[in-house]
Amino acid sequence: MQNPSPISTLIQSQAAVYGKRPAMLYRDDNEQRWKGISWEKFAQTVSRVSASLLELGVGVQENVAIFSQNMPQCMYVDFGSYGIRAVTIPFYATSSETQVKYMVSDAKIRYIFVGEQYQYDTAYRVLKIEHHMQRLIIFDPSVRKDPQDNVSLYFEEFLALSDGKDHSEEIQKHISEVEEDDLVNILYTSGTTGISKGVMLTQRMYNAAFRAHVGALPLTDQDLSMSFLPFTHVFERGWSYLCFKTGCPIAINQRPQDILQSLREVHPTCMCAVPRFWEKVYAGVQEKIRTSSPMQRKMLEDALEVGKAYNVDYKMRGLVPPLTLKMRYLFYEKTVIALLLKTLGLERGHFFPVAGAAIPPVIEEFVRSAGIMMVIGYGLTESTATVSCDRWNKPITLGSIGRPLDGVQVKFGENNEILLKGDTITQGYYRKAEITAMAIDDEGWFHTGDAGYMKDGELFMTERLKDLFKTSNGKYIAPQMLESKFCVDRYIDQIVIIADQRKFVSALVIPDYGLLEDLAKKRGIAFNSRAELCNNERIVQFVMDRIETIQQDLASYEQVKRITILPEPLSMERGELTNTLKVRRPVLNEIYKKQIDKMYEE
Repeated sequence: MQNPSPISTLIQSQAAVYGKRPAMLYRDDNEQRWKGISWEKFAQTVSRVSASLLELGVGVQENVAIFSQNMPQCMYVDFGSYGIRAVTIPFYATSSETQVKYMVSDAKIRYIFVGEQYQYDTAYRVLKIEHHMQRLIIFDPSVRKDPQDNVSLYFEEFLALSDGKDHSEEIQKHISEVEEDDLVNILYTSGTTGISKGVMLTQRMYNAAFRAHVGALPLTDQDLSMSFLPFTHVFERGWSYLCFKTGCPIAINQRPQDILQSLREVHPTCMCAVPRFWEKVYAGVQEKIRTSSPMQRKMLEDALEVGKAYNVDYKMRGLVPPLTLKMRYLFYEKTVIALLLKTLGLERGHFFPVAGAAIPPVIEEFVRSAGIMMVIGYGLTESTATVSCDRWNKPITLGSIGRPLDGVQVKFGENNEILLKGDTITQGYYRKAEITAMAIDDEGWFHTGDAGYMKDGELFMTERLKDLFKTSNGKYIAPQMLESKFCVDRYIDQIVIIADQRKFVSALVIPDYGLLEDLAKKRGIAFNSRAELCNNERIVQFVMDRIETIQQDLASYEQVKRITILPEPLSMERGELTNTLKVRRPVLNEIYKKQIDKMYEE
């Protein structure tokens, strides 16, 4: 069925409406300022990309890879590819050579667009051994090419391939032949539990996602979004496309470590993020409270207490706050809370979507207490991001993951597994028929691997079924739930629960090393190395005591009995974390086998 897709013509259509208004912003590090890219410029560059891809002989539904950190060029290539019915496959900027080789081979990729030196070097090594690869196109002009590389082009050279040639008629023909089942993207999963799988996203899925979000979120062309998560992540990708569809410009934060600076420079009205970002904000505010003078501490604590009563106890529940509470809140909103938000760069905040993992209740309560309109949602790569989200005009229950979007069918299967059906749900994994058949049943329901329930129209997630541990005593443990509970402690940066086929729960703890070192100095604990500090009995007992305080309300079989404090953070380079910073538990079990076994010695 033919269907000229909004995805293929989206940028050109918006350029006709918004012209010279900014579509994207990026930080020019040479000039130390943010620059805008107009809708007109965006559309012109997209057309040049389409034409140059045709010059390279890129065919209908051919796979083209983008291996880069967030850059405006990523979006040029995305939409330029859609204009000729090609498919884009984004790689995470930190992908290893092994991962790149696997995706290149699996998807039969001829052309890879690369960002900076690391991506070029990695992709070039793959190009030399994968003989079907033809060339790399380099975004960053400062990248140094290999002396033997006589095929790769810089992005401006690539664009120049079509100069003086008119491909407009051919591009228009491609657009007119777009079909709903055309692939738009293949997004490879991070492979926490096994082989990486390419999730197929189609024209139909994106079109349905656009329709489903109309009226679900208060996004307008007056907003300004900060792009923080990688474009490779379906959450950021779907959100960015929705912004373009709405006319909302996006400011592209190129490097994750720069996000706090970027927020203070750009002052966005919205930004999608994972819970980890807000956990860091919470920890920072708690540290600010802890180190403030008694009077400042009292003001901050009182402001958050009043904010909780006003926003959480009344507004979230759809109730009208008493006048006295409203007056107290308005005072703090214009003073203490306003100062707090300005410090974070969030004073213009409209709303902030959050998804990707369970958010600890204490974090959600804090964010909402501070007057930040957090929109919690749930989704997967396989569902074109959003399945459900909070609605700003309906009551919200603390701990829920929102209300299902229009067009998304939800039901519950065995063990309360969340099952999905609808036009936003994938039809399967690229060239993986057997795995597809395991994920989608005969009636067309996609099995998420997440357990949950529905109450009063809101969806609640209880656990990841695939991640459930069973102790040797036959008790089931939900590690992610426990991990999110402990990570709110300011001394614990990350924690990994160990319990599968073990007689009790233990944990690997990655602490806030700076706070731990300060504590040791204050208590006169001598140490010559971080490893010595982490093995110190007094330090281990201190962290264990904090865990004991947090876990008092847990069942005895869920409580952590022993811990090991790791002297180094978890690393993507060692394979301990995926590109989305999720823990690879099998890898950790292997790397830290000695430490884990020691915790279970009698």
